[in-house]
Amino acid sequence: MGTTKSYFFSNEINHLSNLFRALGHPARIAIVQHLIDQKTCICNDLVEELGLAQATISQHLKALKDAGIIKGNIEGKSICYCIDENNWAHMEAHFHAFIGQKVQANSCC
Repeated sequence: MGTTKSYFFSNEINHLSNLFRALGHPARIAIVQHLIDQKTCICNDLVEELGLAQATISQHLKALKDAGIIKGNIEGKSICYCIDENNWAHMEAHFHAFIGQKVQANSCC
């Protein structure tokens, strides 16, 4: 969807859309899962862990960071990443509310 149409929707819907869009690539899901599994900040070991090129991982990390899913700190030449707990909790709550809605089966489909 073009950005010109995003004004039709609330800020909340647009924010959640950006979060979920950032998770719309398998490499990003793998990065997030790795960060969750490690339960600590990760510095420079994603290339070995995921088997992707450093440039590719950097692009995916940027997308995740821009969406607010992860946060990072520069330590010397390293950048360490971890899950942004506040945004994760926000995303989790809204995802559960969205998925938890009762859907009534219709005979028209």
